[in-house]
Amino acid sequence: MLARFSNLLLAFGLISINVLCLATPTDLTTESSDLAGLSIGDIINALGIGLVENIEVTITLDSLVTDLISTQFTAKNPLPLELSLESVSSKATFNGTTFSEFSHTFTKPVIIPILGEKESGKIDNVLLTQGATASLDIIPRLDLEQTNLVVRAGSILGFGGIRIPINGLKQKSVPTAYQLDMGLTNVS
Repeated sequence: MLARFSNLLLAFGLISINVLCLATPTDLTTESSDLAGLSIGDIINALGIGLVENIEVTITLDSLVTDLISTQFTAKNPLPLELSLESVSSKATFNGTTFSEFSHTFTKPVIIPILGEKESGKIDNVLLTQGATASLDIIPRLDLEQTNLVVRAGSILGFGGIRIPINGLKQKSVPTAYQLDMGLTNVS
């Protein structure tokens, strides 16, 4: 009896692994007709689900010349499934004017836990399209006008899941903090 139960449990386990990992599509591409002409990004926007909790920006002395900064953000997951963030591109605006833009692919996915939050880690080479000095005027909130993500939904510790591109996300008044790193050291 125990051997039969063990075999049944083993078979169920192998089928579950096959269903969750091997048989899942690697890409979820939804045609507009499937969602009444709406993209996944359109639905998220309509529901008012902001996926970015806050943004932190680091401006250095070099930024004043290069107009390149570093940023990181806290992503939130409103779903009862783990999300693994593979890449992000975004344009941040204020009063309709684009102030920064970047595109970044993570070397290791950012794993956002079920109903949780996770920091993205430092993202370098974010372009300040209006220049560093003009960008200081936009403290303390930014609007994310055009954000595109690639996530894997339903991953387990960052592995597997269904790859979903989400395009056209918008989010208003994202809290933004700026840190000025002047590269000065305290000399005694």
